[in-house]
Amino acid sequence: FAYRLFTPINPPMAGHSKWKNIQHRKGAADAKRGAVFTKLAKEIMVAAKLGGSDESANPRLRAAVLKARQNSMPKDNIERAIKKGAGELEGVNYEEGVYEGYGPGGIAMMVEVMTDKKSRTVPELKSIFKSNGGTMADANAVAYLFDKKGLILVEGDNITEDAVMEIALDAGAEDIEKDDEKVYAVKTSVNDFHAVLTAMEPKVAAKGFKITESSLKYIPQTTIAVDAAKGKEALELIEALEAHDDVQNVYTNLELTEAMVA
Repeated sequence: FAYRLFTPINPPMAGHSKWKNIQHRKGAADAKRGAVFTKLAKEIMVAAKLGGSDESANPRLRAAVLKARQNSMPKDNIERAIKKGAGELEGVNYEEGVYEGYGPGGIAMMVEVMTDKKSRTVPELKSIFKSNGGTMADANAVAYLFDKKGLILVEGDNITEDAVMEIALDAGAEDIEKDDEKVYAVKTSVNDFHAVLTAMEPKVAAKGFKITESSLKYIPQTTIAVDAAKGKEALELIEALEAHDDVQNVYTNLELTEAMVA
């Protein structure tokens, strides 16, 4: 599974991974497996369209396929999405977009979408924001509050900071951070992300570790604390946005607390 609410907590709540994100009552957003597969297929198609159908030569596609497999997406669905993206089968032409807004308590929000019709998607997003105590904002209204970075999660039973640091820094990563007892987060610049991922993959495998997630994400520079009531309202807005077929990811600077996710 993948929780797309990307909200760093420092320190993370007990028993939770900071970068894998907090499991809250978000089941409605991804409860239907078909909805999950649709979002994954869109990412695969766009990756194949931009970089070709060869996974070995297309790191973005490789990352998208890995995520699909981790979510138990059938092999036939994956292969069909690749062929559609590469133009080998007839498919829908999706466009990527990022929209900004404010949620309850004044939290900042970045919403990544893939849509075949922006003229339909934008009004629907505005309606979701309005109905859930938020507002859509103009471009660059909140983007300056986030840094876009590559994030690679490395996991292993006997993983050590020294082992991950050696692999990551040799590959050109910017930084590493311990996530939990078995997971380290490797951060990269946007431009270096694919090169770092490609360089890390064989070395991670050779150590007996595995990469459990790899993607570009909007990381808030700081988080905002709100009261539990506003926090719950914010989570409801996030869930409503994530439930939309065209929304791929939602990022916020909300600082989660146990009271919000109880």
